[in-house]
This record gives sequence, C-alpha cells and structure tokens, in this order.
Amino acid sequence: MSADTDVRQSGESETKLKRGITPMLLFFFIVGDTLGAGIYTLVGSMAKDVGGAIWLPLIFALVLALLTAGTYAELITKYPHAGGAARYAERAFKKPYATFIIGWLMLSSGITTSAALANAFAGDYLKALIDLPAVPVTLVFIGALIAINLRGVRESLMANVGATVIEMTGLLIIIIVAAIVFGKGEADPSQLTTFADGVTPLQGAFAATITAFFSFLGFEAAANMAEEVKQPSKAYPRALFGAIITAGVIYLLIALGAAAVVPTGDLAESEGPLLEVIKASGLSFPPWLFGAIALVAIGNGALLFMVMASRATYGLAEAGLLPRIFGEVASTRRTPWVAILVVGAMTMAMSFVGDVSLLADTTVLLLVLVFISANISVLILKKDKVEHAYFRTPAIVSVLALVASIALLTQQSAQTWLISAGYVVVGTVLFLIARAARNREGEPADEAPVDLG
Repeated sequence: MSADTDVRQSGESETKLKRGITPMLLFFFIVGDTLGAGIYTLVGSMAKDVGGAIWLPLIFALVLALLTAGTYAELITKYPHAGGAARYAERAFKKPYATFIIGWLMLSSGITTSAALANAFAGDYLKALIDLPAVPVTLVFIGALIAINLRGVRESLMANVGATVIEMTGLLIIIIVAAIVFGKGEADPSQLTTFADGVTPLQGAFAATITAFFSFLGFEAAANMAEEVKQPSKAYPRALFGAIITAGVIYLLIALGAAAVVPTGDLAESEGPLLEVIKASGLSFPPWLFGAIALVAIGNGALLFMVMASRATYGLAEAGLLPRIFGEVASTRRTPWVAILVVGAMTMAMSFVGDVSLLADTTVLLLVLVFISANISVLILKKDKVEHAYFRTPAIVSVLALVASIALLTQQSAQTWLISAGYVVVGTVLFLIARAARNREGEPADEAPVDLG
C-alpha cells in the first residue's frame, strides 16, 4: 500500500500544522474540555426543576450530546481542518453572513460562559474561604483572566493543564465522599425519585435539560484540533464518543451522590452545591479546601472560554468578517490584544446581565443554534465527495439531533432569547461595518476571502 493511499484512508489531508496528537491525547483533551466547571455550579439549578431526580435531565442531555457528536464525527473527519461549525456552514451555505453568524454565536457563547463562571467564582465556593462582596470579586477575576490572556496562549494552556488535574480531582472527591456516606447507610436514596413540588416530572426534566446540557458543552471545540490529530478519521469518533460517555458516567455518579446525601432544598438553594456534599457528609474533609478546588475549576473554565472567544474574534477579523481593528496583534507578545480587551469588556458587561443559571441557559441557546447549523450542514454535504475515508453517521442520527435541538429551543425563556437576539444585532452591525470597509477599499464584499483555518 502506498504512502498516498495511507494518507487518504486515514484522513490526514495536507496541513501546515504538525500532526502530533494521538487518539489517547485527543480523548483526554475532549474529556478535559467537557468535564468543566458547569457541574460544580449547576447541580443546584437542576434541583430546583427536578428535585432529587437530577440524573434524569443529565441522561437527556447525554443523549443529545451523543447525537450531536455523531454529526461532528462525520464533519470533522470529512473536513479535518480548523474552524469548526463556521467552516461547515461556509461549505454548506456558501454565504459569508452564514459563516460569520455561526462563528459569532460561538464566540458569544464563550463570552457568556465566562461571565457565568465569573459570577459563580464570587459565590459560595469563595465564601468557604473568605466573605467578599460579589461585584468587585467578579470584575477583578475577569481582569486577571484578561491579563493572563494578554500574556500569551502558551501561558494560558500551561495553566489549564494543572487546573484540569485539580478540577477532575475535585469531582473524584465528591464521588468518593458520597460513596462513603452510602456505605455508612447515611444516604437517602428515596430522594433520587422525589421531584420538585408544583412541577410535573417530564416538564421539570425538560426544563433542567437546558442546564444539564451546559455541563456537556466543550466537545465541539475539538473540531479546531483537526489539523493536528494523527489519523483523524479513526481517532475522532473513538475519542469523541468515549469522552462524552466518560463525562456522562462521572456526572451521573455525582448527581446520584449529591441528591442522596444532601437534602434537596439545601441543594437547590446553594451557589456551591458540591460543597454541600462535603458539609452534609460529616467527614473531616475541610470545606475551605474543596472550595479552593472548585474555584480553580471555575477559573480554568472561564479562562479557556475567554481564550476561545478572543481567538474566534481575531479569526473572524482575519477572514474579513469583522472590522480589521479586531485583528490587531501586540508587537511583543504576539497576542490579539484588541480582541482580548473587547472580549474581556463584554464579559464584564455580561456578568451584570444575569445570574449563573440565566447565563448558562443563554450559552446553551447560542450553541444549540450552532448545532442546528451543523446538523443541517452535514445533511446538505452528504452528497459532497472527498478523496479520503471518513466516519459516516446515518442521516437519521443528525435528523434526530436536529429535532432534539429544536425541542430544546422551545424550553428557553424569553430572557435568553432577548440576550441572544442582542448578540445577533451587535454582530450583524459589526459584519456590515466590515463589509462596508471592504467595499470602500475596492474589494467586492461577496468575493472577500473567507478562511477560518
């Protein structure tokens, strides 16, 4: 078999980047990206909707994540280039605005997530260490993230490695603590089937699925690693599905443990729900230490999403879809300083818009719109031929993912739709400004190069 045939069968198309990511490294990257700070902050929000049956919306969210992952598995392996959903929209719809709006929704989700986590940082986990006013803490926290981001992406990712280990350790601590309480016979398994008062089980579960889905977000970011993965056609499906199932199992263990150990009312009212597991266990594990672990997890998640949003902003500017000023790079650190400062300022502003739950639901709405685009794109591109082998997802999987995504939109509140509409309006104005600038320079807007790789 020739070398060219090997390349075609593995999906290793030509790229400027080094393919140094093995399937195992990709698996851990996706696990680390998916096992984020959401579960540290939103267990309580789910308890408000479903009582102790937190496991039910998590199962719904897991199914939706796996269906959506099926779409991404085909698109990533068929088009193994950076750019993610925006690149797929470019191929499917061939309209610069469609490409732009999907990229804009992605970066908007990063800003909203960072704002949600910044608010969470100033909550009960911090109070386990020190009691400080929330607003100044939130602003100082975001300012620190801006400073790290300006320092450089290498520093940001180095900080992420250690923080990911710490946040995963925190989740394992909760599982172990809950298991000990179960073993001592002090847990209350009946709470697992006790639903919230005044809400039908199915209605509450659907409402909580929005929040639960937030905890699974992050796997879609793996699309941007496509040019650096060895044999992506084989590696991506295994890593993608394996990572999501791994995250789902860990989340379900945490949900079962938290709901059985902590009184449902206490769980629903807490801004640091996993801290309540430590307190209710009666074990000697110091709450302040777990609070510190949770703060590292939250800070790490916020940093990663701010890095993503600033680089997405820079990429859209480089592609001619945002004003050129957003593509300015610092001469010394070589970081996109304008994009970083703008994303930081927008994150600060968004932290005043709503609480953690509202901002998390808004993130889900923004990304579900992106997923709808990806599901439509994969169906349109089924007839598109490529020379290499790739993972083929049955069309019914993408159709089911599309239907489930639309169903999830129907559960969103008017507030989340209003915030999302605000993002679309701001983005459209910036897109038109960039378009007008290209016209003034004599470059036809519809012929402007769009390269998100």
